[in-house]
Order: sequence, then C-alpha cells, then structure tokens
Amino acid sequence: MDSSADQTDMKPPRARVSDAIDNDTETAAPTGEAGAPRNRDYLEGFLAAKTGEAAVGGDGSELQADVIAALREIFDPEIPVNIYDLGLIYGVEVDDNRDATVTMTLTTPHCPVAESMPGEIELRVASVPGIRDAEVVLVWDPPWGPHKMSDDARLELGML
Repeated sequence: MDSSADQTDMKPPRARVSDAIDNDTETAAPTGEAGAPRNRDYLEGFLAAKTGEAAVGGDGSELQADVIAALREIFDPEIPVNIYDLGLIYGVEVDDNRDATVTMTLTTPHCPVAESMPGEIELRVASVPGIRDAEVVLVWDPPWGPHKMSDDARLELGML
C-alpha cells in the first residue's frame, strides 16, 4: 500500500523550454525530418502578420446598419410609422472616416416638422457609436409619395 501511495504522490517533471536540446545545424537532419533543428522564432511571421481590416463604411457595413437602425427609431409625428419605413430616407452613406450622410425628403415642403426633423435626424445619427460626424441632406426631387413606403408601413397604416 505504501508503494502505490508513493507512486500517486510522484508527479512527472514539467517540460521547460530551457531544457530543450537544440541540434547543431551542421549535423542535424534537413528541415522537415525528425530531429531537424527547430527555429525558435517559428511563430514570428505568424504573429507579425497583419490581418486586412474590413472597410469601416460603405454599403452593407455594420456601421451603416447601425445608422439605419437608429433611423428606424424616429417616427413621423403625424403618421405612426418610422421615417425609414415611411420612405423618407433616400440614402444612408457612411465613409471610411466614419462620417454619415443621410439623404432624405419630407412628405411635403409644408410639413410642420420641416425645420426640426433634419436636425433631430442629424443628432440621432451622430449619437450612433462609431459615427464621427453626421450630415442630413434634404432633397425634394424625387418627391415623396405613398409608393415609397415599405410593406410594413403600408400594413401598419391599413393600406395593404
């Protein structure tokens, strides 16, 4: 019983890098064969390699999707539908400098929120994490029409 207890108490020695035996390069087998010298910097190239970073902005970027999500939280005060599904947003661009440009229109130039809505949108887009600056470009051509609404907006308004 004592001999089995002695065997379980004994731990094998730990391997240490400093204990490794480096082969002499003149007498060692060619690289790739058993016993070949091992280059200690074998990970150097791997660790130094830089991965190509994905573009920050552009169509389909994560930042553009975040801006669109923020726009979907802004509702037209007269119509219970968000401005994105209502079709008021004509374009959302985010460049590699993290600057967002939102091209939009309003339902009519005489809309009661014509002065305040673009400013609210600019503030909301600028508050999206990762956006450096936001600009809203208000256009009237092409004019807005109900045909620009998404199916979700039409369903919400009972137009489907």
